[in-house]
Amino acid sequence: MKPGDHPEFFRFPAPEGASRESTIRLDGEGRFFHEGAPVEHPGLARAMATWIRRHPDDGRFILSNGYDWVYFTVEDAPFFVQAVEAKGSRLRLLLSDGTVEDWDVARSFVGRGGALYAPVKRGADGGAYSARFTRHAQASLEPWLRDSSAGPAVEVGGKVVPIGSAGR
Repeated sequence: MKPGDHPEFFRFPAPEGASRESTIRLDGEGRFFHEGAPVEHPGLARAMATWIRRHPDDGRFILSNGYDWVYFTVEDAPFFVQAVEAKGSRLRLLLSDGTVEDWDVARSFVGRGGALYAPVKRGADGGAYSARFTRHAQASLEPWLRDSSAGPAVEVGGKVVPIGSAGR
C-alpha cells in the first residue's frame, strides 16, 4: 500500500523543512518548468504528466506520485491532446499522460488564439479536466473537419457534429 492510498494522504503536512508549494509550472504548450528552467529529461516530464490531480479539499492542481505531492501552476490546460486517431466509428484522443479517450466533440470548444479544447477524464474526482489540442493534433483533424451552419464541425461515425454544440 502506497501512502497515497491512505484516506488522509492529502491532509498530511509536508515533510519537515519542506513546503507543499512549488515553483513547478506547466505552460500553455504542455512543457513543465522548475525554478524557471525547462524540465529537460523526457522521462521525468512524461512522469509528471501522469501525476496531475486536483487537491480534494481546495481543488488546486497538484502533482502526486503516490508517495508525496506538491501544488504546481497550470497556465492553461492541465492535459494536452497529442494526437487523434479513428477507431471504428469513434475518434480517440491520445493525451499527454499516455491515456486514450473517446472525443466528445459536442462538449469541446474553441478558445483563445483558435486553440481547440476537449473535456477529458470526466470520471475524475472533482470533475472533468480540460485538454488543449497541440498544434500538431489540431492540424491533424483535417480529414474529419466539415463545414456546418453552426460553425466548425467534425465528422464522427458518418455524422457531422458541430464543435461545442452541447453548449449551445
